[in-house]
Amino acid sequence: MPVLIISDPENGTSRKVEIDDQRLRSLVGTRIGSTIDGAVADMQGYKLKLTGGTDKDGIPMRPDVHGSVKTSVVISGGVGYKPENKGEKKRKMVRGNMVSADTTYLNFTIVEKPKGKKQEDPESELEPPAEEEEPEE
Repeated sequence: MPVLIISDPENGTSRKVEIDDQRLRSLVGTRIGSTIDGAVADMQGYKLKLTGGTDKDGIPMRPDVHGSVKTSVVISGGVGYKPENKGEKKRKMVRGNMVSADTTYLNFTIVEKPKGKKQEDPESELEPPAEEEEPEE
């Protein structure tokens, strides 16, 4: 089941939203950097920007590789490789910048919130957890 990780840059929090395969089909073909409607993640009125993701094998999406192919490229840093020494290059397996049916995790950031009154966090509507009482001696 695909997972969307939605980050809010204003307060530094993130939210994990699991979606079904039917909703993922509406995202297939979306590229890194594209802005989508938040209704896909049950966040009406929000605009979300795709920042990256991984496939079912954990291979990261890289913005400079076009398409949704899995390919082996020589890279010197950035997404998918952190060199230990300056100038070091290595051949690594990465995915392209387009969402495909094999994509499992997608990372989004909120770029626009709904206008009007201030929105509460959906999780804050829940009751706070009951405090445990300490046993008396």
